[in-house]
Amino acid sequence: MCTLDCNSSYHVQLVNPVQVRMNLSMGVTQIFVWPFIYINIIMLFTFYRKQAFRTETRYILFAHTLILDLIFLILTDFVVLISYNYVLMPVALCIPLCMLMEAVTTCTPLTITAMCVERYIAICMPLRHNAISTVSRTLTAIFVIWIISIIQPFVDLFILVATTSQDYLLELTFCHYEIMMTENWQRFMRGILYIITFIIIFLIELFCYVMIVLAARAASTDKKSAVKGLRTISLHMLQLFLCTIASVCPYIEEVVINTDIEVYLSVRFFNFILFNVIAKAVSPLVYGLRDEKFYATMKYYIRCKQTQVSSESQEPNT
Repeated sequence: MCTLDCNSSYHVQLVNPVQVRMNLSMGVTQIFVWPFIYINIIMLFTFYRKQAFRTETRYILFAHTLILDLIFLILTDFVVLISYNYVLMPVALCIPLCMLMEAVTTCTPLTITAMCVERYIAICMPLRHNAISTVSRTLTAIFVIWIISIIQPFVDLFILVATTSQDYLLELTFCHYEIMMTENWQRFMRGILYIITFIIIFLIELFCYVMIVLAARAASTDKKSAVKGLRTISLHMLQLFLCTIASVCPYIEEVVINTDIEVYLSVRFFNFILFNVIAKAVSPLVYGLRDEKFYATMKYYIRCKQTQVSSESQEPNT
């Protein structure tokens, strides 16, 4: 017959500390992710409803970053959830998700760079800004950004199809981009490409920052606008740094996953919250909450003042 101590031990064993930690991590992940998804949706709705925003370059680029962040957060949250639940998927099904996440990850810093260049033109070349920053050129720039971003995933896909068998595509695995790179030289080249891209983007943003600093010191320049532009680019450079760290995280996770799955899930959780979710929070901060026009309009729509008759007269001036 089981004693009181035996029953106590039995009940204690029912509480699995590992499972509790995983459930807590999943709950914290959802608390971080879905509020940002909700905020991004509201901001996209605000952008769509206000015609003035749809004809201004910086808001178009801002909306593009919101779309990128929305796609990335939803896909990565899905991948994190199936990883924590130990759900394995065939490699063939993971490939489209990995390719899209990789393309979105590359699009983000390129779009941030385009936003920095736009602020440089607006502050340092105000008379030519309207002629240079047109809607058509902005949409063309976004198209070029996507073309550049999908090159590497498709190249890796072609190499994967050419060098692996069909059996590999049917193997069950956790979804992470490294499953598409079966050779060490591919990982090495990917790392080199990240470094080159980071250096180029950093130099462009540093150039914009220095030029705006010089413009802020000029007597003929709107100092308030220049100072605000400096703060904006500073936030962009912070976001670039976080995006760069996020690009390095898969290499760390690849090493950890081959040693201990529990440690891998903990590292993945930490990287996801700090370098992905928090990094995505910078975009709404830059143009959504700091921009007076956009913030005022967003509050207007949140309060449901969306009548067609009074929309033009009651909405904040843009």
